[in-house]
Amino acid sequence: MLFNSIEFLFFLPVVVVLYYLLPQRFRWLLIFASSCYFYMAFIPKYILVLFAIILIDYSAAIWMEKLQGKQRKRLLLLSLITNIGILAFFKYFGFANQTLIDFFALFGREFKQYDLGIILPIGLSFHTFQSMSYTIEVYRGQQKAEKHLGYFANYVLFFPQMVAGPIERYATLGEELRKAQPLQYANISAGFRLLLLGFVIKMVVADQLAPFVNEIYAAPDHFSAWQIALGLVFFSFQIYADFFGYSLIAQGSARLLGIHIMDNFKTPYFATSIGEFWRRWHVSLSTWFRDYLYIPLGGNRMGKWRWAFNTILVFGISGLWHGANWTFIIWGLLHGFFLLIEKPLKPFANMLSTFLLVTFAWVFFRAPDFANAQAILKGVFIPNAKASNWLDIWTPLSALGLLVLLEFSYRKQRFDGLLNQFPGWLRWGIYLVLLFILLAFSGTQKFTFIYFQF
Repeated sequence: MLFNSIEFLFFLPVVVVLYYLLPQRFRWLLIFASSCYFYMAFIPKYILVLFAIILIDYSAAIWMEKLQGKQRKRLLLLSLITNIGILAFFKYFGFANQTLIDFFALFGREFKQYDLGIILPIGLSFHTFQSMSYTIEVYRGQQKAEKHLGYFANYVLFFPQMVAGPIERYATLGEELRKAQPLQYANISAGFRLLLLGFVIKMVVADQLAPFVNEIYAAPDHFSAWQIALGLVFFSFQIYADFFGYSLIAQGSARLLGIHIMDNFKTPYFATSIGEFWRRWHVSLSTWFRDYLYIPLGGNRMGKWRWAFNTILVFGISGLWHGANWTFIIWGLLHGFFLLIEKPLKPFANMLSTFLLVTFAWVFFRAPDFANAQAILKGVFIPNAKASNWLDIWTPLSALGLLVLLEFSYRKQRFDGLLNQFPGWLRWGIYLVLLFILLAFSGTQKFTFIYFQF
């Protein structure tokens, strides 16, 4: 079920009303049932994959608390191997098979192509990482094992953030799901504000930038250098608006139930360095890799060369996590390389240079293959004199202007807090204007959320 669908507009109010009508002891059942229904709207049978993850990690965590030494480590390995194995099978089997075919072709040999006809379960990368964080924390003694299977299942399945995060820790989301949440006007009001802002940023900004970007990437040789360059800038804002909009809708949906989930973005394009960008962009994923991979590898505590190796490795894996394609790996490695050269070039680091580096790297994230990425970059740096296509840029420019306005207000103070300072008539006037803009664009072409594919 997509957030920007008619089905969700009926689904969410029903869940919220039933949630507050039910006694606290039965609410976990409603969350579980509604999350299963939400997920099964995609491919119903894949809910069994999530049930397998839930049962294995739930059992592993409980037994880890009872055992010591190597037995605990074996249970952790069971959890990690299961999660990574499931993710690798569904997400990377085809990629690995094609890579072997291409490799053998270099030597004039053939490698058999295996088509298993599998489709990546939606949001699987997020489910596995969230569940692994729980078992790792239990193994480290930083989290008590959850004895209630229903509460743990809801932690993995919670529908507002099940498809594209944020990747929550059990200490925060697990406790939120356990608490008795009384019906409060503040939660309902804040929830609707976040939903409104999220839908506007997704449907009025991201979805209006998408057609321009799609045309550029579909046929870069048909456009001039400045059009392609503008398309690259537009994609930087499209993917941000798309993912930021999703995150706000997720926060708003949870807030209607009195549940708080984390901010996944902190105005990343105001960052003045690549390191700062990753402290502001997709915060839950950045901190996951920091806490569970980068620091255990030694971080920056083991000398310059080991730090460089750890940085490149972590960002390479981060790129692979995003997608089963060499272009994603290149995108991740570029960010790792940018971090390595950032310290000696620190005097030249600023907001503009950071944005340009991030925009350059996004080419490999957006391009379907390396050849397309090469054509895009060639079109920017080696202009095609014959390109004469013209694109209507006023709609995406207007959408971008709205994003800048909303982003500036969001940076100054959280959107709901900022609006609460206004008189009631002005606050409601802003709501109506945003609602009118949203309705005006709701009949145009809709695009699925970019991060749903991960």
